[in-house]
Amino acid sequence: MNLALLSSEIQQFINDHLKEDPTKLLLKHKEVSGIPFAEIIEQIQAKVKCEKKLPTWFHTENIYYPNKLNIEQTSSEKTATYKATFLKGNSLIDLTGGFGVDCYAFSKHFLKVTHCEISSKLSEIVTHNYKVLNVDNVEAVSQNGIQYLQDQQQKYDCIYIDPSRRNDIKGKVFLLEDCLPDVVTHQQLLLEHSDTILIKTSPLLDITNGLRVLKHVKEVHVVAVQNEVKELLWLLDKNIETEDVLIKTVNLTNKKNDFFSFMLSAENFDVDYALPMKYLYEPNAAIMKAGGFSSIANGYQLKKLHQHSHLYTSNELISFPGRRFEIQKILPYTKKIIKKELNLTKANITTRNFPESVSTIRKKLSLTDGGDDFLFLTTVFTGKKVVIHCLKA
Repeated sequence: MNLALLSSEIQQFINDHLKEDPTKLLLKHKEVSGIPFAEIIEQIQAKVKCEKKLPTWFHTENIYYPNKLNIEQTSSEKTATYKATFLKGNSLIDLTGGFGVDCYAFSKHFLKVTHCEISSKLSEIVTHNYKVLNVDNVEAVSQNGIQYLQDQQQKYDCIYIDPSRRNDIKGKVFLLEDCLPDVVTHQQLLLEHSDTILIKTSPLLDITNGLRVLKHVKEVHVVAVQNEVKELLWLLDKNIETEDVLIKTVNLTNKKNDFFSFMLSAENFDVDYALPMKYLYEPNAAIMKAGGFSSIANGYQLKKLHQHSHLYTSNELISFPGRRFEIQKILPYTKKIIKKELNLTKANITTRNFPESVSTIRKKLSLTDGGDDFLFLTTVFTGKKVVIHCLKA
């Protein structure tokens, strides 16, 4: 850490230039008060990324920031707060502490939290920031978390771990075994030191594959922010021996949080199908990722348009964890009929279980993006391709 970056003069400079183009700033300055400008610009870029993602850090004076990559990789304050709400106790250890956002949230629910971080530089930064944030129940340990656990006999009320994908793993599909630390290999070690394990993974991980390799899974949480899935949380309980798992979904938004839970076994239930009625429903991204397609239909007593369309309908408007629309027209998918019946130049287009892409459809129908009109192009249970014209309900 370069403590000179925390001087009042440099901190004022950082705050005065948060909205400026970093490239232009680099051309103007080589140093400020004897500090190389590269170090200052690193603080500026990292702090800018915290404004919405980590507002507590952004609005606290004298926070020291790591490089912006560390900020990009850390949990958001919203997701950290969520995961801390269903855990509490005397002691928790975070084996992959990073910038310390999750530990900060856990510190409000545990008497003592241990933050393990293999990077001594990042561990030093976290220690400083906790002092600034008036957090006095987190101990920062600059060591590999797995090695730290292996070297001691202590048991914890909870172990938290956020394995990252190895750099040489390419493509969008990956396995837990492809991550570091390898939680699959170290499962027994983790369970020897705690009965409760919480694992955070990327939303790219396939839930079925995760359940295949992890033992004692009690719950899987699918966490979305503003309808974008950000992380999967795997809650392991050493005392649980069941093949059925509770899936919890949450969509954290600025207005309200939508929750929906279902047992994995419930996805074996049949659902009723129907043609579009008065209202159309599209589940939020967390439910879609979780695969709760039958459960959402049964839970809200909705009819489904098609087994693979994942759109739902009813004649009465209901509260729903996702988008709700009032149907205006239902048309066959033919260019001539659509242009004649709708006469639109602009529309929001969504495809579900449909053979053509949104870009192809836009070009074919000469439609720009946006406006108040929504077009859902999908296949209904009879096998026909249709266009459902909607307005938000």
